[in-house]
Amino acid sequence: MPHTLNRQITLARRPDGIPEADDFAWRKVPVPEPADGEVVIQNLYLSLDAAIRSWMKPDCTYFPPIPIGAPVRSTALGRVVKSRNPAHQEDDYVVAYACSGWQDYSVIGADGILHTVQPSPDFPLHYHLSIFSAMGLTPYFGMLDIGQPKPGETALISAAAGAVGSIAGQIARIKGCRVVGIAGSDEKCRILVDELGFDAAFNYKGKNTEQLSRDIAELCPKGVDIFFDNVGGEILDAALLNLAMFARIAFCGAIGDYTKSGPIPGPYNYWQILARCATVRGFLTLYYQDQFPAAIAEMKGWVDSGQLKFSEDISVGLDSTIPAFAKLFTGANTGKLLVKLTDDDL
Repeated sequence: MPHTLNRQITLARRPDGIPEADDFAWRKVPVPEPADGEVVIQNLYLSLDAAIRSWMKPDCTYFPPIPIGAPVRSTALGRVVKSRNPAHQEDDYVVAYACSGWQDYSVIGADGILHTVQPSPDFPLHYHLSIFSAMGLTPYFGMLDIGQPKPGETALISAAAGAVGSIAGQIARIKGCRVVGIAGSDEKCRILVDELGFDAAFNYKGKNTEQLSRDIAELCPKGVDIFFDNVGGEILDAALLNLAMFARIAFCGAIGDYTKSGPIPGPYNYWQILARCATVRGFLTLYYQDQFPAAIAEMKGWVDSGQLKFSEDISVGLDSTIPAFAKLFTGANTGKLLVKLTDDDL
């Protein structure tokens, strides 16, 4: 094992708004030894996801909140360096779903979610932390299982220029939908249409619910059959006013609320779900684990054929993690955010 000390970025306090450097602390501890059923992985890449911000809140619901003083929890791609778990051998490459951390080495218990991955000559190993991980699997299952897209329907995607939203929109296009994206700049809207094949897109910045609703109505004149919601807030309220009958809403995230504290108001137009006989369903990709291999195989086919495009925004070094994470909430990132921790060419 290359190192005896483990650098960690820990949560020093609950952030207020967009996380800042003072919300975190650095420390060095010995590289852990695994107990029975555990493995130690050397983290090669960290996945920076908006959900991590919600885990920093004291009232996080679907995962326990990150304790103050503990390493920030994340998903990571790593190499097994010590194992006392017969399911994982030393030198295996694994993806640790939401059970690793912002550190060089992580100890993963028997209840941790580890998925062994194999190097392939067809694509870099770190694709298992981007297009073939939650970034791609989340929109895959959200769009296909919940959205149930049909040719000729209209799909509306919020945060459409983000890693998840851009894939969700492209999958809807592959399935024959008319796709409209909502993004935070004119340039992002241009990319959605000119490079990713969206039929239309508009910039939400500086608009209230009424103005957003008018934009959606103009670009979705037959109503919204599928709304893939990454944002919540006023954009959700505007979309609710434009639902088609029997619309499906895939509730993927609410990044607009992650940096807020206290009670979150709304949605104010929730009654439209009744009026339009719509379906709203939240989902967590981890519950589709048994379907991951088939999903990855289908997405690989789309990537190889050029039907599915994606980009990555990779920072280098553990010390780049905090400023890179903040990019998620300012819109400064240009693709799936990863942090590369080693010099390995993977």
